[in-house]
Amino acid sequence: MREDRALGSPAAPAGTTSGPGGAGRVLVAVYGVFALAAGARAAVQASTRFSEAPLAYLLSALAAVVYLLATIGLARGGRGGRRLAFVAITVELVGVLVVGTLSIVDRAAFPDETVWSVYGRGYGFVPLVLPVLGLLLLRRQGRRPAVL
Repeated sequence: MREDRALGSPAAPAGTTSGPGGAGRVLVAVYGVFALAAGARAAVQASTRFSEAPLAYLLSALAAVVYLLATIGLARGGRGGRRLAFVAITVELVGVLVVGTLSIVDRAAFPDETVWSVYGRGYGFVPLVLPVLGLLLLRRQGRRPAVL
């Protein structure tokens, strides 16, 4: 059996899913909600007032893509899914830290907020905590023996 079968795949024998369980499922749901929220925010902002703050709106769109990739990777599981999730979540963490810092240091560059502005203040700082939790989950999953 391939290790990277999709969660709940009918081809996988009972009890051998490689996707997340418990807290991992909650994290997948939160990433999915953030993908939708960031994508909707970017779409509305870019379509109604793109010229006001193009950098901020493009960064919100980038955040939506990153959240979507993390959602897919975490939900898929297996070696390939974990690799995709790791890359996406690492990009997310770097983005939150860089954009968060720049949005404080250079307010003129960010006339409107992004998902990652001021470390995700507009979203209750969840964008700052989420990648840390995601990386911890991936680390824990990497230590488990493979299900045969």
